[in-house]
Amino acid sequence: GLFGWLRGRCLGRSAAVDPARDSFRAMTWLYGSIQPADSVYLSTRTHGAVFNLEYSPDGSVLTVACEQTEVLLFDPISSKHIKTLSEAHEDCVNNIRFLDNRLFATCSDDTTIALWDLRKLNTKVCTLHGHTSWVKNIEYDTNTRLLVTSGFDGNVIIWDTNRCTEDGCPHKKFFHTRFLMRMRLTPDCSKMLISTSSGYLLILHDLDLNKSLEVGSYPILRARRTTSSSDLTSSSSSSPRAVGSPCHQNDSGSLSEKQMSRSSQREGGSPRNSLEVLTPEVPGERDRGNCITSLQLHPKGWATLLRCSSNTDDQEWTCVYEFQEGAPVRPVSPRCSLRLTHCIEEANVGRGYIKELCFSPDGRMISSPHGFGIRLLGFDAHCSELVDCLPKEAGPLTEIRSLYSHNDVVLTTKFSPTHCQIASGCLSGRVSLYQPKF
Repeated sequence: GLFGWLRGRCLGRSAAVDPARDSFRAMTWLYGSIQPADSVYLSTRTHGAVFNLEYSPDGSVLTVACEQTEVLLFDPISSKHIKTLSEAHEDCVNNIRFLDNRLFATCSDDTTIALWDLRKLNTKVCTLHGHTSWVKNIEYDTNTRLLVTSGFDGNVIIWDTNRCTEDGCPHKKFFHTRFLMRMRLTPDCSKMLISTSSGYLLILHDLDLNKSLEVGSYPILRARRTTSSSDLTSSSSSSPRAVGSPCHQNDSGSLSEKQMSRSSQREGGSPRNSLEVLTPEVPGERDRGNCITSLQLHPKGWATLLRCSSNTDDQEWTCVYEFQEGAPVRPVSPRCSLRLTHCIEEANVGRGYIKELCFSPDGRMISSPHGFGIRLLGFDAHCSELVDCLPKEAGPLTEIRSLYSHNDVVLTTKFSPTHCQIASGCLSGRVSLYQPKF
């Protein structure tokens, strides 16, 4: 009735995407029949491991970030090689991000970010200098056209691509934290999430990228566990790890107690860039520290997807945490923003290497590296939307299908944004494509 229609409207649904219709059954059937379709045989033997895969927004180009300075471009439909950027950087290429259908950015362990145009790949648009250590993550705010990067120097840097020249872009340091691993923006850019190697998850609420944050200039909300009301306790030490590379740093620690206890929210509301510090609970890890190695966000902003490993590297978990929106109970003590809803233990292979997982474009499935292949995971056996199958207590993710076509540990996987296709890349440098076969 009316209330059902209103709820559907709030969730962004229309008649064509109602879960009761056959369209979702068809998609579940399609992904259930998916098989290894082709392998992208790279044109060089010097590329090394595949660290990241990224499709262009229109699905016409698949880009591959490689361990040995290269970026490769392929047509994902025909599996044909388009171009090799043989010296894209001077060190490992870690991440690729498309700003639109033509312009994309790459980042590297050489501490730089490079901008590229698909229409002119012989030279970079520009090279951005500002980080002092390995750059691991790139995000883009389509509203303000600001590029956001993070690295192992602990810095989150904002780049103004509106004023980009051959010499670079104006930039400023936005945020700094120790042991930074990953940084993501929610789809509406209202929040920034930052994961750390010491098991903390930082959330900047009511995000304002135009306001540079210095230490102590942002309100810190009381630190919480995701499923309890206790204050944050210190995690045991862990070693930060690079994307697809073994451990290189040796120490770890927690946020200072002085930072934790500082509460400077104004009465009656939440100021811009309020910082919440959480320790996401991981099954079997209550009394042990863990490292959040991979961080992804639901395409509709409903949840966050984490890949966590224990400090001893003997366990790995994929966990889904629902965002719990709402006003804080007290201005200095908000409700915990995340709740663990689903989880599954992963194959503990390729220790010391990070495995990048992802949501499907509609947010109904998860593609997760699993040993020498990938697993397609759903919130239930029917691939229902998260909001339609939220359990009262955390439950297991459902395995829809397992696909194995590699001879080495899979490090990254990605859904095509426009086709029923999945790509995966492994430690030995092979890229596999998966499509339905009938």
